[in-house]
Parts: sequence; C-alpha cells; structure tokens
Amino acid sequence: MKKRKYILLRLILVTGIFFVQVTFASLTQAKIVKFQSDGLHLQGELFKPDGDGPFPAVLYNHGSAPGMLNSELSAILGPMFTKRGWVFFMPYRRGQGLSVDQGPYIMDKINSARWSIFNSSSETMVHLLKTDHLTDQMAGLKWLKKQKFIQKDYIASMGNSFGGIETILGMARADYFAGIVASGASKSWNYSDELQIVMKNAISKIQKPIFFFQAVNDYNLSPSKVLSSMMMQNGKIVKLKIYPKYGSSQKEGHSFPYRGISIWFNDVFLFLNKYRSLKIINN
Repeated sequence: MKKRKYILLRLILVTGIFFVQVTFASLTQAKIVKFQSDGLHLQGELFKPDGDGPFPAVLYNHGSAPGMLNSELSAILGPMFTKRGWVFFMPYRRGQGLSVDQGPYIMDKINSARWSIFNSSSETMVHLLKTDHLTDQMAGLKWLKKQKFIQKDYIASMGNSFGGIETILGMARADYFAGIVASGASKSWNYSDELQIVMKNAISKIQKPIFFFQAVNDYNLSPSKVLSSMMMQNGKIVKLKIYPKYGSSQKEGHSFPYRGISIWFNDVFLFLNKYRSLKIINN
C-alpha cells in the first residue's frame, strides 16, 4: 500500500518529479568526469560501452537550458550511442549543469547586457560563445582525447541550439571528423548580425562533413539553410534535413532535437557511421 501511494504521489507531482527522475536516470548511467578549463574545475557526463575499446565518440555541446535540464537529453541519447559501440560525452560548460558553480550562467550575462550602455546582448552572446564557452568545449575535447578507450581520430561534434553554434565554432578550431548541428542559432540568427558573421566565417574554414537538421516549425530555418548552402557551393560534404512539424508551436519545434530523438536518431547515426567508415577506408 505504501508503495502504491508513493507512486501515486509521484504521478500527481509529474512536472517536478519527472525532471528529477530523468536527471537521476542520466547520472546513474553516466560516469561523472572532471576536467579543467581556463583554471575552472568543470564536469561532464560520460557514457561508455562495455569493454576496453577503443571506441569512436560523440562530444555533445549542450544548449542554453539552465541547471540540469540538459541531462534530460543525455539520459536518452547517451545509451543509444553506447548500444552501438560509441562513447557519448557531454561536457558541461561553465555556469551550467554539473559546472553550475564554475561561472555565471550564460543567459544571465546576456540578459544583463540588454541594459548595458557598453555592450549589447548580441555582442555579449557572441563574445561568450567564441571565447569562454569555446574554451570549455576544447578543454572537454582535450580530456576526451587523452582517454585510452577513445579512437582519437574518430570523434564527432554534435549540439543543439547554442550547442549547435558551439559545434560549428569547435569544428573550425579542432579536428573533429564530422559534425551534427541541430537547430543551431535558430532563436538568435535574426537578432544578431555579429553571430551571422562569426558563424559564416567558421563555416568557411570547416572541411569536414556536417549534417544540419531542424523541425519545420522551429523559430528560424535560415541558419541551417544559409550555412549548408555555403558548404555546398564550396564543394564540401553537407546534408540538410527539415523534418515535419513537431508539436504545435515554435517553442515545441525548437525542442525537437531533445524531445524528438526517436525520430532523427537513425538519420544522424547513419551519417556519422558513413563518414567514419569513409575516413577509415581513406586512411
């Protein structure tokens, strides 16, 4: 009887409890690892297949969601990769998730800049993404490459929303073998000329394959269309897929990368596995 009452209580409090349950599920399956970035002590979630490896890997760049909300995605996506023999690593950048105490939350800084006479929110966003947050991504990648169970030449970058921006910036800096960009910059593209310039400049430097995807009712499809077109015009390997409407609003469309995983995962995995196989053949 006590157990049944406990279950009922959990169902009644579904909104708050669901998040706690998802976060707990993620952290119990994941190994929590620590790495340093710019003097900060950051942490991340590591999902690893059984065995010694070495394994190919995905470094996942989370979005701007506060607290541990990004763990909702890793709880589902991490095990899906490990079942297929891949490592999944989500390093938390400063101010978010497991690294929440290692710096200010990026959205707090951006929102504060709206009232500043010195920097616009757009300038602040771009500055943080291409400096502090890119530094944290690179630190996570450096840690990952040092692990004996990793195939160092077969690490892909992936991310959604702000994490999609980070994926592009990271691919312009580091030697990822491929990238997945989900809804990158869809909320901020129209409001930031600075961001458009930075992302276009980064895309011009990238030589590795990228798969862009969004739901058709996301906030803005322009980033994926413009950046994939630039790659195509320059003879680079790129794939763009606009999925059918997800949910009934733009907000729900933007949630597609983490709530619609069962819809897009096979497309993403086939893309990564294809270009990993081609890289192996070419080597």
